[in-house]
Amino acid sequence: MKNLQNILYKVSLTAVNGSLDRDVNQIDFDSRAVIPGSLFVALKGEQVDGHDYIDKAIAAGAIAVIAERKVENVPTEVTFIEVKDAHEALGYLAANFYDNPSEEIKLIGVTGTNGKTTTTTLLFDVFTDLGHKCGLLSTVVNKIGTKEVPATHTTPNPVALNHLLRNMIEEGCTFCFMEVSSHAIVQRRIAGLKFDIACFTNISHDHLDYHKTFKEYIYAKKRFFDDLGSNAIAIVNTDDTNGKVMVQNSSATVKTMALKQVADYKAKIIENSFAGLVLNMDQHELWTHLVGGFNAYNLLLVYAVAMELEQDQMDVLQSISKLKSVEGRFEHLRSTTGVVAIVDYAHTPDALKNVLSTIQAVRTRNEQVITVVGCGGDRDRTKRPLMAQIAASLSDRVILTSDNPRTEDPQAIIDEMKTGVPVERSAHVMAITNREEAIKVASALAAAGDILLVAGKGHEKYQEINGERFPFDDFEIVQETLKNLNK
Repeated sequence: MKNLQNILYKVSLTAVNGSLDRDVNQIDFDSRAVIPGSLFVALKGEQVDGHDYIDKAIAAGAIAVIAERKVENVPTEVTFIEVKDAHEALGYLAANFYDNPSEEIKLIGVTGTNGKTTTTTLLFDVFTDLGHKCGLLSTVVNKIGTKEVPATHTTPNPVALNHLLRNMIEEGCTFCFMEVSSHAIVQRRIAGLKFDIACFTNISHDHLDYHKTFKEYIYAKKRFFDDLGSNAIAIVNTDDTNGKVMVQNSSATVKTMALKQVADYKAKIIENSFAGLVLNMDQHELWTHLVGGFNAYNLLLVYAVAMELEQDQMDVLQSISKLKSVEGRFEHLRSTTGVVAIVDYAHTPDALKNVLSTIQAVRTRNEQVITVVGCGGDRDRTKRPLMAQIAASLSDRVILTSDNPRTEDPQAIIDEMKTGVPVERSAHVMAITNREEAIKVASALAAAGDILLVAGKGHEKYQEINGERFPFDDFEIVQETLKNLNK
C-alpha cells in the first residue's frame, strides 16, 4: 500500500480533482483487475480506450483515476487526475509504487531489430557463470536467478516490469539484462527506469505495421538513448550506419563496437563453421560454440558490456567460450544420415539474410540448402515479398508456408510472399500452407549433407490461428521427422 501523493512523483499533472492523501492498494490499467483501493490508469490503445472503462473501474472499487481527458459523472469521493500522457504516467507511477527498483540494481537494456534475445540471454549466462545472481527480461522467458517466469511480451508492461525488478532485488540479484522493444519505447513502458547501460545491436526492416515508416522506427529506437541520464553508458554497433544516429544528443557516455572498423571494442572472425566461431576479440583469440557473423556481433556486445561493468577480462573470455546457442536462435542438430537442420527465429528480411548468409559461408557447395519460411499475419505486409526474395536467392529449394497467420488467410499471405520470388528462381520454390507438412516435405527432400533451415518461429511453442494458440514446436517437429525418416 502506498500514498497516492508519493507515487505521483515525476508525473506531469494537468488537473486534480479530489484529495491526493489517499492509500493505494495497487495500480491497474485493466478495469477487470481493479479491486477496492486501486488506482486506475485509463490508457488509450490501438483498439481499446481505457477512458471507456472508467465507470467500470470505479464500480469495482477504484479510489482514484488517472486519465488524459475529463469524463462525466465521476463520484466526488473518487480522486480524478488529468495528465498529458497516461502511458508515461503509468511508468513513473509503477516505478514509484515499487520504490524505484531500477535504482537498486544494475539495469542493462538491449535494443535493435535483431540480436536482443540472444544478447540478453548470453549476458545473463556469462554473468551467472561469473558468480553473480542475475535477472533476465526477454522475449523467451523472464528469470529471477534460476527461477523462470513466463514471458508474454518482449518488454512487460510497467507494473509487471517494476514488480519483477523488485522481486529480483529481494532475491539478491545485482544485475538485470533486459530486451527493450521499439513498441515499449514508444508506449513509454520504460518510463521511470534508470538504465546503467543501453545497447544498440542493429536496425533493419521490421514493425512498419506499427511505426508506419522506417524513419519513425529509427526514431523509436533513438528515443531510448535520448532519455538516458548522464551517468549511463551507451554501447552502439557502428558497423550499422544508424549506430551513431542513436547516440546523437544523448547525455550518456558513448562506447562503440564493430567488426569492420575502428571502435572501442573490436573483434575479427578467424574461422566460422558449424563447429563454432574462432574470434580475435580485443587481441585475444577464443573459440565459441556459436555460429555466424551475427553471433560475432552478439558476443562482442556481451564482452563490451562485461568490460564496462568492470568484470575480469580473462574470466569473461573463458565464460564466452562456454556459451551455448540460445533456444530457437540458430539452434541446430545433425541427423544420423548427416542432414544438418537449423531452427531460427528469423522473421525479418535482415535476420533471414543473416542466417542464410551464415549458412552460405560455412557450406561446402556440395549440398542443398532447403529453406522453410512464412510470414506472420496481421503484421507488416511489406516485408513478405522481401522474405521470399531473400529465401529464394540464398537457398537451393524453398517451401513457403504458414507462420502465425492470426486472423489472416494463410494462403493470401503466401501469395503476397510469392510476388517477391525472382522469375529465374520460381521453379525452385513451392508452397505448402500447412507448416507441419511443409517441414516434413522439406525433411524428405534433404539428402545426406544437406542443410535444412526452418525459419520464423524459433523458440515459440505455438501457432496462432484465428485468435487461438495451438501447440507447435518447429525444433521438435524437425527432430522427430528426421528421426522417423532415418528408420
